[in-house]
Amino acid sequence: MAEGPADDTVLHLELNSEANTRRIAIVEQCFGSSGQPLAVQGRVLVGEGVLTKMCRKKPKPRQFFLCNDILIYGNIVISKKKYNCQRIIPLEEVKLESLEDDAQYKNGWLVRTRTKSFAVYAATAAEKAEWMAHINKCVDDLLKKSGKLGATDHAAVWVPDTEAGSCMHCKKSQFTIINRRHHCRKCGKVVCGPCSNKKWILPSQSSKPLRVCLTCYDELSRAKADDNRLAGDTRDIRAPTHQNSVDSSSEDSEDEFSNGNNPPAVGGGPPDEPNVTQFYRKSTTDGGDGPPSELPPATEATN
Repeated sequence: MAEGPADDTVLHLELNSEANTRRIAIVEQCFGSSGQPLAVQGRVLVGEGVLTKMCRKKPKPRQFFLCNDILIYGNIVISKKKYNCQRIIPLEEVKLESLEDDAQYKNGWLVRTRTKSFAVYAATAAEKAEWMAHINKCVDDLLKKSGKLGATDHAAVWVPDTEAGSCMHCKKSQFTIINRRHHCRKCGKVVCGPCSNKKWILPSQSSKPLRVCLTCYDELSRAKADDNRLAGDTRDIRAPTHQNSVDSSSEDSEDEFSNGNNPPAVGGGPPDEPNVTQFYRKSTTDGGDGPPSELPPATEATN
Protein backbone atom coordinates (compact mmCIF):
# COMPACT_ATOMS: atom_id res chain seq x y z
CA MET A 1 0.00 0.00 0.00
CA ALA A 2 1.46 3.36 -1.02
CA GLU A 3 2.14 5.99 1.64
CA GLY A 4 -0.53 8.66 1.81
CA PRO A 5 -0.23 12.37 2.65
CA ALA A 6 -0.59 11.65 6.36
CA ASP A 7 2.31 9.19 6.26
CA ASP A 8 4.45 11.73 4.38
CA THR A 9 3.63 14.38 6.97
CA VAL A 10 4.54 12.04 9.82
CA LEU A 11 7.86 11.12 8.20
CA HIS A 12 8.62 14.81 7.51
CA LEU A 13 8.01 15.69 11.14
CA GLU A 14 10.27 12.86 12.32
CA LEU A 15 13.11 13.77 9.95
CA ASN A 16 13.05 17.40 11.04
CA SER A 17 12.56 16.68 14.72
CA GLU A 18 15.09 18.28 17.03
CA ALA A 19 14.60 15.33 19.36
CA ASN A 20 15.58 12.89 16.60
CA THR A 21 18.70 14.90 15.76
CA ARG A 22 19.64 15.04 19.42
CA ARG A 23 19.15 11.31 19.94
CA ILE A 24 21.37 10.39 16.98
CA ALA A 25 24.05 12.83 18.15
CA ILE A 26 24.04 11.19 21.59
CA VAL A 27 24.51 7.74 20.04
CA GLU A 28 27.47 9.07 18.04
CA GLN A 29 28.99 10.53 21.21
CA CYS A 30 28.58 7.25 23.11
CA PHE A 31 30.60 5.37 20.47
CA GLY A 32 33.13 8.19 20.16
CA SER A 33 35.94 7.99 17.62
CA SER A 34 35.59 4.20 17.41
CA GLY A 35 32.19 4.52 15.72
CA GLN A 36 31.04 5.75 12.33
CA PRO A 37 29.15 9.02 11.72
CA LEU A 38 25.43 8.33 12.02
CA ALA A 39 23.86 11.69 11.17
CA VAL A 40 22.61 10.99 7.64
CA GLN A 41 19.84 12.89 5.90
CA GLY A 42 16.59 10.96 6.16
CA ARG A 43 17.67 8.79 9.09
CA VAL A 44 15.34 8.38 12.06
CA LEU A 45 16.26 6.72 15.36
CA VAL A 46 13.25 4.46 15.96
CA GLY A 47 14.29 2.91 19.26
CA GLU A 48 17.05 1.55 21.47
CA GLY A 49 17.65 -0.94 24.25
CA VAL A 50 19.73 -3.73 25.68
CA LEU A 51 19.36 -7.24 24.24
CA THR A 52 21.28 -10.40 25.05
CA LYS A 53 23.25 -11.51 22.01
CA MET A 54 24.31 -15.14 21.68
CA CYS A 55 28.03 -14.79 21.03
CA ARG A 56 30.49 -17.49 20.09
CA LYS A 57 31.55 -18.32 23.65
CA LYS A 58 28.58 -17.20 25.76
CA PRO A 59 25.57 -14.87 25.80
CA LYS A 60 26.48 -11.21 26.36
CA PRO A 61 24.52 -7.95 26.78
CA ARG A 62 24.72 -5.62 23.79
CA GLN A 63 23.27 -2.16 23.26
CA PHE A 64 21.08 -2.03 20.14
CA PHE A 65 19.86 1.01 18.21
CA LEU A 66 17.21 0.69 15.51
CA CYS A 67 17.05 3.32 12.79
CA ASN A 68 14.70 3.38 9.82
CA ASP A 69 17.54 2.16 7.55
CA ILE A 70 20.13 0.43 9.75
CA LEU A 71 20.47 -1.67 12.91
CA ILE A 72 23.39 -0.70 15.16
CA TYR A 73 24.80 -2.59 18.12
CA GLY A 74 27.88 -2.51 20.29
CA ASN A 75 29.55 -3.56 23.52
CA ILE A 76 28.50 -1.82 26.72
CA VAL A 77 31.49 -0.18 28.41
CA ILE A 78 29.56 2.24 30.63
CA SER A 79 25.78 1.92 30.47
CA LYS A 80 24.12 4.79 28.56
CA LYS A 81 27.46 6.60 28.33
CA LYS A 82 30.07 4.62 26.41
CA TYR A 83 29.98 1.78 23.87
CA ASN A 84 32.59 0.24 21.59
CA CYS A 85 32.94 -2.37 18.83
CA GLN A 86 30.19 -0.73 16.78
CA ARG A 87 28.46 -2.95 14.21
CA ILE A 88 26.11 -1.55 11.55
CA ILE A 89 23.70 -3.76 9.60
CA PRO A 90 21.75 -2.42 6.58
CA LEU A 91 18.10 -3.27 7.13
CA GLU A 92 17.61 -4.09 3.44
CA GLU A 93 19.36 -7.42 4.01
CA VAL A 94 17.79 -8.30 7.37
CA LYS A 95 15.37 -11.16 7.88
CA LEU A 96 13.98 -12.10 11.30
CA GLU A 97 13.01 -15.56 12.48
CA SER A 98 11.30 -16.18 15.81
CA LEU A 99 12.79 -18.82 18.14
CA GLU A 100 10.74 -21.14 20.33
CA ASP A 101 11.29 -20.86 24.07
CA ASP A 102 12.93 -23.72 25.92
CA ALA A 103 14.11 -24.35 29.49
CA GLN A 104 17.26 -22.26 29.05
CA TYR A 105 16.56 -19.70 26.33
CA LYS A 106 13.45 -17.49 26.15
CA ASN A 107 12.13 -14.54 24.15
CA GLY A 108 14.60 -14.94 21.31
CA TRP A 109 14.77 -14.49 17.57
CA LEU A 110 17.33 -14.77 14.79
CA VAL A 111 18.71 -11.76 12.97
CA ARG A 112 19.78 -13.07 9.56
CA THR A 113 21.99 -11.04 7.20
CA ARG A 114 24.23 -11.82 4.23
CA THR A 115 27.48 -11.55 6.17
CA LYS A 116 26.53 -12.58 9.70
CA SER A 117 23.54 -14.11 11.46
CA PHE A 118 22.96 -14.42 15.19
CA ALA A 119 20.38 -14.92 17.94
CA VAL A 120 19.25 -12.24 20.36
CA TYR A 121 17.00 -12.45 23.42
CA ALA A 122 14.75 -9.89 25.09
CA ALA A 123 13.81 -9.70 28.76
CA THR A 124 10.12 -10.41 28.16
CA ALA A 125 7.84 -11.79 25.48
CA ALA A 126 6.24 -8.35 25.09
CA GLU A 127 9.61 -6.73 24.49
CA LYS A 128 10.48 -9.42 21.93
CA ALA A 129 7.22 -8.77 20.06
CA GLU A 130 7.85 -5.02 20.11
CA TRP A 131 11.41 -5.30 18.78
CA MET A 132 10.39 -7.70 16.01
CA ALA A 133 7.40 -5.56 14.98
CA HIS A 134 9.50 -2.40 14.76
CA ILE A 135 12.34 -4.05 12.83
CA ASN A 136 9.97 -5.74 10.37
CA LYS A 137 8.11 -2.47 9.87
CA CYS A 138 11.34 -0.63 9.08
CA VAL A 139 12.48 -3.36 6.68
CA ASP A 140 9.12 -3.40 4.88
CA ASP A 141 9.03 0.39 4.55
CA LEU A 142 12.61 0.51 3.29
CA LEU A 143 12.09 -2.17 0.65
CA LYS A 144 8.81 -0.60 -0.45
CA LYS A 145 10.47 2.79 -0.84
CA SER A 146 13.51 1.44 -2.72
CA GLY A 147 11.56 -1.04 -4.83
CA LYS A 148 14.13 -3.72 -4.01
CA LEU A 149 13.50 -7.33 -3.03
CA GLY A 150 14.60 -8.64 0.34
CA ALA A 151 17.81 -10.64 0.59
CA THR A 152 17.41 -14.40 0.19
CA ASP A 153 20.98 -15.56 0.84
CA HIS A 154 21.91 -15.29 4.52
CA ALA A 155 24.92 -16.37 6.55
CA ALA A 156 24.55 -19.39 8.82
CA VAL A 157 24.03 -18.90 12.54
CA TRP A 158 27.11 -20.19 14.37
CA VAL A 159 26.63 -22.98 16.88
CA PRO A 160 27.96 -21.69 20.26
CA ASP A 161 31.23 -23.27 21.41
CA THR A 162 29.59 -24.52 24.59
CA GLU A 163 27.21 -26.74 22.60
CA ALA A 164 30.00 -28.75 20.98
CA GLY A 165 32.47 -30.72 23.09
CA SER A 166 33.64 -32.61 20.02
CA CYS A 167 33.78 -32.06 16.27
CA MET A 168 30.31 -32.01 14.72
CA HIS A 169 31.70 -33.44 11.46
CA CYS A 170 33.85 -36.45 12.40
CA LYS A 171 32.15 -36.95 15.82
CA LYS A 172 35.50 -38.12 17.18
CA SER A 173 37.89 -35.24 17.77
CA GLN A 174 37.54 -33.85 21.31
CA PHE A 175 38.24 -30.14 21.76
CA THR A 176 41.02 -29.13 24.13
CA ILE A 177 43.29 -26.14 24.65
CA ILE A 178 45.48 -27.50 21.86
CA ASN A 179 42.76 -28.95 19.62
CA ARG A 180 40.77 -25.78 19.03
CA ARG A 181 37.28 -25.19 17.74
CA HIS A 182 36.58 -23.75 14.28
CA HIS A 183 33.34 -22.71 12.62
CA CYS A 184 32.24 -23.61 9.12
CA ARG A 185 31.14 -20.39 7.42
CA LYS A 186 28.59 -22.23 5.29
CA CYS A 187 26.64 -24.25 7.89
CA GLY A 188 27.84 -22.70 11.17
CA LYS A 189 28.81 -26.01 12.81
CA VAL A 190 31.73 -26.36 15.22
CA VAL A 191 34.45 -28.53 13.68
CA CYS A 192 38.06 -29.51 14.25
CA GLY A 193 41.01 -28.30 12.15
CA PRO A 194 41.37 -31.38 9.90
CA CYS A 195 37.61 -31.35 9.20
CA SER A 196 37.72 -27.69 8.13
CA ASN A 197 41.02 -27.41 6.28
CA LYS A 198 39.42 -26.27 3.02
CA LYS A 199 38.27 -22.84 1.86
CA TRP A 200 35.58 -21.67 -0.49
CA ILE A 201 34.51 -18.27 -1.76
CA LEU A 202 31.07 -17.40 -0.38
CA PRO A 203 30.31 -14.17 -2.29
CA SER A 204 27.60 -12.97 0.08
CA GLN A 205 30.03 -13.08 3.00
CA SER A 206 33.43 -12.18 1.56
CA SER A 207 35.43 -11.86 -1.62
CA LYS A 208 38.14 -14.00 0.00
CA PRO A 209 37.97 -17.80 0.49
CA LEU A 210 36.47 -18.72 3.86
CA ARG A 211 36.82 -21.79 6.07
CA VAL A 212 34.24 -24.50 5.38
CA CYS A 213 33.79 -28.02 6.72
CA LEU A 214 34.44 -31.04 4.51
CA THR A 215 30.73 -31.78 4.11
CA CYS A 216 29.93 -28.28 2.86
CA TYR A 217 33.06 -28.29 0.69
CA ASP A 218 31.94 -31.48 -1.04
CA GLU A 219 28.40 -30.12 -1.51
CA LEU A 220 29.71 -26.85 -2.94
CA SER A 221 32.10 -28.72 -5.22
CA ARG A 222 29.34 -30.96 -6.60
CA ALA A 223 27.05 -27.99 -7.18
CA LYS A 224 29.80 -26.11 -8.99
CA ALA A 225 30.68 -29.16 -11.10
CA ASP A 226 27.03 -29.52 -12.11
CA ASP A 227 26.90 -25.86 -13.10
CA ASN A 228 30.09 -26.24 -15.14
CA ARG A 229 28.76 -29.29 -16.96
CA LEU A 230 25.61 -27.40 -17.90
CA ALA A 231 27.79 -24.58 -19.17
CA GLY A 232 30.07 -26.97 -21.08
CA ASP A 233 33.07 -26.29 -18.81
CA THR A 234 34.92 -29.42 -17.65
CA ARG A 235 37.66 -27.75 -15.60
CA ASP A 236 38.39 -29.00 -12.07
CA ILE A 237 36.91 -26.28 -9.90
CA ARG A 238 37.73 -27.59 -6.46
CA ALA A 239 41.33 -26.38 -6.02
CA PRO A 240 41.37 -27.13 -2.27
CA THR A 241 43.11 -24.70 0.01
CA HIS A 242 44.54 -25.98 3.29
CA GLN A 243 44.53 -23.68 6.28
CA ASN A 244 45.59 -25.71 9.28
CA SER A 245 47.60 -22.78 10.61
CA VAL A 246 44.61 -20.43 10.87
CA ASP A 247 44.09 -19.11 14.42
CA SER A 248 40.46 -19.55 15.38
CA SER A 249 40.75 -16.82 18.01
CA SER A 250 40.44 -14.28 15.20
CA GLU A 251 37.24 -15.78 13.80
CA ASP A 252 34.88 -13.56 15.78
CA SER A 253 36.95 -10.87 17.48
CA GLU A 254 33.87 -8.95 18.60
CA ASP A 255 33.06 -11.68 21.09
CA GLU A 256 36.47 -11.50 22.75
CA PHE A 257 35.75 -8.05 24.22
CA SER A 258 34.21 -7.96 27.66
CA ASN A 259 32.44 -5.16 29.50
CA GLY A 260 33.41 -6.57 32.86
CA ASN A 261 29.96 -7.96 33.70
CA ASN A 262 29.07 -11.55 34.31
CA PRO A 263 27.05 -13.08 31.48
CA PRO A 264 23.34 -12.41 31.94
CA ALA A 265 20.68 -15.05 32.06
CA VAL A 266 19.50 -15.50 28.50
CA GLY A 267 16.23 -13.67 28.09
CA GLY A 268 17.25 -10.75 30.30
CA GLY A 269 19.46 -7.68 30.38
CA PRO A 270 22.67 -6.90 32.27
CA PRO A 271 22.65 -8.41 35.78
CA ASP A 272 23.23 -5.19 37.72
CA GLU A 273 20.56 -2.89 36.29
CA PRO A 274 17.14 -2.92 34.60
CA ASN A 275 17.02 -3.70 30.90
CA VAL A 276 15.36 -0.59 29.44
CA THR A 277 14.02 -0.48 25.89
CA GLN A 278 12.47 2.66 24.44
CA PHE A 279 10.86 3.19 21.05
CA TYR A 280 10.21 6.68 19.71
CA ARG A 281 7.60 5.82 17.08
CA LYS A 282 4.68 3.43 16.97
CA SER A 283 4.85 0.03 15.32
CA THR A 284 2.07 -1.77 13.47
CA THR A 285 1.16 -3.51 16.75
CA ASP A 286 0.51 -0.07 18.29
CA GLY A 287 -1.92 0.90 15.55
CA GLY A 288 0.28 3.28 13.59
CA ASP A 289 3.71 4.53 12.69
CA GLY A 290 3.63 8.15 13.64
CA PRO A 291 5.53 9.85 16.48
CA PRO A 292 3.56 10.42 19.68
CA SER A 293 2.88 13.97 20.80
CA GLU A 294 5.38 13.41 23.60
CA LEU A 295 7.99 10.79 24.30
CA PRO A 296 6.46 7.58 25.67
CA PRO A 297 7.69 6.14 28.95
CA ALA A 298 10.35 3.49 28.54
CA THR A 299 9.34 -0.14 28.57
CA GLU A 300 11.21 -1.63 31.50
CA ALA A 301 12.04 -5.22 32.32
CA THR A 302 14.13 -6.30 35.26
CA ASN A 303 15.92 -9.64 35.69
